[in-house]
Amino acid sequence: MAEPALTELHASFGEHTINQLVLMFRDQQINLDPGFQRRSVWTTVDRRRLIQSIVSGYPLPSIFFYRRSVNGKLVYDVIDGKQRLETLFMFMGLGRFARNRFDAKLDLGDGLQVYQWRDIEKRFPEHRAVFESYKIQTVEVTGGLAQIIDLFIRINSTGKRLTTGEKRNARFYTSKFLKEADRLMHRFQYYMLDAGVLSAMQLDRMKGTELTAELLMSIHNGGPINRKTALDRSIGNENINGNTLSRLSREFVRTMNLLKKMFPALSETRFTNIVEFYTLFLFVWEMDRERLVLTDKPKNAAAFELLRKLSTGVDDLRQQLRRAVPARATQRLYSDYLLTVQGQTDSGSQRERRQDLLKSVLWSLFDTKDDQRLFTVEQRRIIWNSDEKRVCNLCGDPLTWNDVTIDHIIAYTKGGKTTLKNAQLAHRHCNSRKGSR
Repeated sequence: MAEPALTELHASFGEHTINQLVLMFRDQQINLDPGFQRRSVWTTVDRRRLIQSIVSGYPLPSIFFYRRSVNGKLVYDVIDGKQRLETLFMFMGLGRFARNRFDAKLDLGDGLQVYQWRDIEKRFPEHRAVFESYKIQTVEVTGGLAQIIDLFIRINSTGKRLTTGEKRNARFYTSKFLKEADRLMHRFQYYMLDAGVLSAMQLDRMKGTELTAELLMSIHNGGPINRKTALDRSIGNENINGNTLSRLSREFVRTMNLLKKMFPALSETRFTNIVEFYTLFLFVWEMDRERLVLTDKPKNAAAFELLRKLSTGVDDLRQQLRRAVPARATQRLYSDYLLTVQGQTDSGSQRERRQDLLKSVLWSLFDTKDDQRLFTVEQRRIIWNSDEKRVCNLCGDPLTWNDVTIDHIIAYTKGGKTTLKNAQLAHRHCNSRKGSR
């Protein structure tokens, strides 16, 4: 009989005892984390129920393996059944799962009691033998990787269904763009958790990576994108080269750091939900791109109070409308904003409208940086020749022409202009130490 073509799926059905699966795991034949797999999403309660089902003799769903050869050794990538296999290995304290041991309430002949696997090993050899000889149906699949990934997505349509982020990760797990989005989210995951933008479960289920990918694509686009149509097409086509991706990453990191400094108590507002966090992020990114001064603490504090007022006004209006009390004329801004977070919240037009409303509230609060960053040679000579003392205005020591630099009295990064009125003489090293102070 001819071997199946590599692009065709071929499945063989069988069964493995738990002991056989353990031996395969110890021999490093079972790969629980192929690139297309999702992260662990089961809770301890889920895992205890599985152990209870095995001890009670209940049948389990089949485990699907993608069988392939690596350097002459068979390797079994887990297509479906990762959570079940991990549960077995955790309960039995095997390998890297030893630190995730858990107990389960089981009836081993003396009523329901809480047992760990080590208790069963020592005190109940007969139950241990029954447990290890428990058979699980298995399906070994060979074929093209594209078909394997499609199979993975199809069979994960029950139980804890795949999120859109997990599906995207399965389809494009080799994508450099997606890997970079995952790396960036890992860098900022604690901030996202503390701010309340994402939960631990959402991070585990790739929601954070999906959000980061959206933001990177929005930066690349120059503004809000239509979420439903942009991501898969862009990631799948790999139309962003390495240099562009590096630039997008730098702008993402810079914007996140600005956002953290400008709105440190974000969790006190409604902008912690993903829809509105997306808009706030791009608003900060656009202000930075347009060279607005975003490091002035008093103005940032004022901006946060305005953001808090907008958030409270929208929340109050929503409660008011639920009581069937119509919006007042003075609530027009809140009413307009509320319309953008209902219905098609992720469409490009709604996202642009939300961003425009944020602009109307916050944009005018910030100064624009001077187009001229450095003092010209002419300005340098004028200031030098106009100062009779020719001492450093930062340390007071005498200056020489070879060691002089022109310092912004009000730092350029704080909105200081590159003009003669905002200039003073200083040593180069003194100016460097002063920084943006």
